[in-house]
Amino acid sequence: MPITRRDFLRNVAVGTASAAALSCAPRRTDMRDNSKTKKPNIIFILADDLGYGDLGCYGQTRIKTPRLDQFAEEGMRFTDAYAGSTVCAPSRCCLMTGMHTGHAWVRGNARIPLRPKDQTVAETLKEQGYRTGIVGKWGLGEPDTTGIPNRQGFDYWFGYLNQRHAHDYYPDYLWRNEERVTLEGNLEKPGTQYTHDMFTEEALQFVEESADQPFFLYLAYTIPHAHNELGRKTGNGMEVPSDEPYTDEKWPQAEKNTAAMITRMDRDVGRLIDKLQDLGIDENTCVIFTSDNGPHSEGGHRADYFESSGPLRGMKRDLYEGGIRVPTLARWPGVVAPGSVNAVPWAFWDFPATAAEIAGASFNPEADGVSILPALKGADALDREYLYWEFYERGFSQAVRMGKWKAVKQKKGGERRTELIRHGDRHRRDKRHRRRPSRYGGAD
Repeated sequence: MPITRRDFLRNVAVGTASAAALSCAPRRTDMRDNSKTKKPNIIFILADDLGYGDLGCYGQTRIKTPRLDQFAEEGMRFTDAYAGSTVCAPSRCCLMTGMHTGHAWVRGNARIPLRPKDQTVAETLKEQGYRTGIVGKWGLGEPDTTGIPNRQGFDYWFGYLNQRHAHDYYPDYLWRNEERVTLEGNLEKPGTQYTHDMFTEEALQFVEESADQPFFLYLAYTIPHAHNELGRKTGNGMEVPSDEPYTDEKWPQAEKNTAAMITRMDRDVGRLIDKLQDLGIDENTCVIFTSDNGPHSEGGHRADYFESSGPLRGMKRDLYEGGIRVPTLARWPGVVAPGSVNAVPWAFWDFPATAAEIAGASFNPEADGVSILPALKGADALDREYLYWEFYERGFSQAVRMGKWKAVKQKKGGERRTELIRHGDRHRRDKRHRRRPSRYGGAD
């Protein structure tokens, strides 16, 4: 690694959740009354390889996303929110630890587990009395390592530990806490138990069981990631139980499936919002929805078929905007103004500081992130100088954004090239500016 890794602070989890006894009145009324006094709940929903242009509220015209469009109408749409990286594992490391990829421990998709000294947002919230849960895809620690969710601050965990295993939507097993759970249905009849649907049910159950105490749910869906291995074998790695409502479209089958996957996820995000309302905790819950990086061209799907990058240049594995700027929505009735749009730049490593402030705490002072709670309340600027990324696949590349300018440096073989791009210009390259961004977060 060309960048010296920073040692993180680690706090010892000591908080315990307070529990209130329920009366004989219906649960919905109980939760609404209790939500007036308890700390806000936090839900972070992460799609996998969803592009900036894949939602109706970001300009998509062919894929139906009515519930996420409604989410945007009821909350805030960010125009300049960024993933932690342009691929899975490092992006999720940034999200959990508050470090950008010049300082984060996990900087690529190799199987590197988080360490005991890596402070996570789950640990901080657990110390504040939150019940913490993750459902879906983890990617930051293999079985029996220090990186598994239950050893990184999560009380409850269900899903895939390994990101390659997560390509398969009909696997033989998943993990519940530290137990390997066999999916008997897929063993007896392959294609029976679709993990996305299982994750939605697990998330709804977690919310139901946690409604009388503050909770943090990290719902890491795998849609619309491709099953790459199946795609190489059959030409269609976009797995979904049904291609409805696109069955009659004159599209390639992989594209019908891609659209159906996104619409299915849209439906299930709506179900989660409905659950919050049914329990009477809607106004005391901050929900953020986003994607781990830009769109892919894998599994028979092409990122340009639905113009998944929107107006942006690049896609997954690029540090141009299309690889890291992601659709991001926030909803918190009474706090986030409905129908609002915010252009403040922020990135995944800001989430831990944000969640900590929502909980009335502070996060690791050595982390790179700042709280975006002011932006959620309408502020149009944050107290920061720059955003920084680096990426190690296909050579070595770096990017930094400062204000309206972004520099992208790429090293492939013996060639180095730096582009300085004014924000908003899709393909602009200004040859007058080729300085190396040596000041920024470990860039050389």
